[in-house]
Amino acid sequence: MPRETAPQEIIDLADVRATARRAGDWETADALKEDIEAAGWRVIDAASLYTLERAAAPDVEEGSRIRYGSSAAVPSRLDEAPTAAATVVLVATDDVEDLARAVRGLVERAPDGTQLVVVGNAPSEAQAAALENLDAVDPGAPGVMTEAVWTSTRLGAAAAWNTGIRRAAGAVVVLVAPGTEVRGDVVGAIISALDDETVAVAGPVGLVTDDLRRYEAAPAGVVDVDAIGGAAIGFRRADYVARGPLDEHFVAPDHLDTWWSLVLRDPWLEDDGEDEPDAQDVVVDLADLPVPRRAVRVAAEVMGHAPTVETPGRDRLAKKNFYRLLKGYATRRDLLVGGR
Repeated sequence: MPRETAPQEIIDLADVRATARRAGDWETADALKEDIEAAGWRVIDAASLYTLERAAAPDVEEGSRIRYGSSAAVPSRLDEAPTAAATVVLVATDDVEDLARAVRGLVERAPDGTQLVVVGNAPSEAQAAALENLDAVDPGAPGVMTEAVWTSTRLGAAAAWNTGIRRAAGAVVVLVAPGTEVRGDVVGAIISALDDETVAVAGPVGLVTDDLRRYEAAPAGVVDVDAIGGAAIGFRRADYVARGPLDEHFVAPDHLDTWWSLVLRDPWLEDDGEDEPDAQDVVVDLADLPVPRRAVRVAAEVMGHAPTVETPGRDRLAKKNFYRLLKGYATRRDLLVGGR
């Protein structure tokens, strides 16, 4: 089978990287390598030369089901008009009970017409068996639509979320992390919060910061916060189309929730042709929603769930995520809420 030719923009990046390597500019070369890999390609060096290979795992057909090797391979609904009020995305890996608990809470309490997309992220055998029965769930709220999308390899945190979001038919997208037990109408509350056009992102776990470096759970009673923790994080699908996708350099989930909250709030990303950005959007902490304390504790730290990839380099990946967050937003004091 002939080797697939990389797109010209990937070849251009690889050429610039090769020049940087010859000049001994390893920082630039490493950064460009990350960009190439994030685009789904692998660069293989040979002295001063290189070759490019497709890095994404292949799609795998299993009867009528396709297991996708990358988020980009998943057929997207994002260019279609919304047909649901909200889409909830869950990522399923190994913990069967975590998934079952989240699904039960959602089908019992989500508003009518909610779409539930579960990403079978190369799940364990037991988890795969549970996903087989997903369509058999008896919804407590009529009209809760369920769909599973499967991967052929274990994707990183951002890639797994992108996989589910590409199937979203809802005007609002809510990412609910494994380990989060839904005990109230989280989805309905997020939809209501986002009815306010000044609100960019909403959820039950608010994060605050004084320096855009250290984030902690918002004090009781604080509604307008700097970011939303990942136990449940909701945003408009249109904003994801305009500002996304999630940066798949976030292989581990650390700091992904904070970074995405700030991306959604960033007025400089508005493509309105004006010289000055619009007033910043606020973030709403839906603090009165019941969320188990274990979910709050984890969500204030990362994207609200155990890593979607298990790797000895987790600490290194977390540190790289932190530097990625700082690179984009460490100096953006205009995004601090409440004059902090």
